[in-house]
Amino acid sequence: MDFKQNQKINQVTEKTLVVGIDIAKRTHYACFVDDRGRVLQKSFSVYQSNNGFEYLYQRILTEMKESEKTEVIVGIEPTGHYWLNLAYFLEERGISLVMTNPMHVKRSKELDDNLPTKHDRKDALVIARL
Repeated sequence: MDFKQNQKINQVTEKTLVVGIDIAKRTHYACFVDDRGRVLQKSFSVYQSNNGFEYLYQRILTEMKESEKTEVIVGIEPTGHYWLNLAYFLEERGISLVMTNPMHVKRSKELDDNLPTKHDRKDALVIARL
């Protein structure tokens, strides 16, 4: 395993809240998991607006407090330009953002349930676990 891969793995510790977000034109879906991939919060919708992003941010802060997490990392599957507003919003609040390869998401989802169908709620969980 190369040095870069080790750096990526070390980003997530037991004190890290992992947020997977499936990006869409109008409504994103977010899911919270812990460092082992256990679901802390099932997928919920986040509107592509400042109010929607604030709602997501407040949910992240609440979950961090409830689950005693001190760090947060957000994973997204970049879709067109729709992810940029969210990325800027998170950057202003000091939240790390990582991008997943859409092909990895697709293949991982197919391995989980053997269905090639797209489902935004399920994709958020797959992204969080990658």
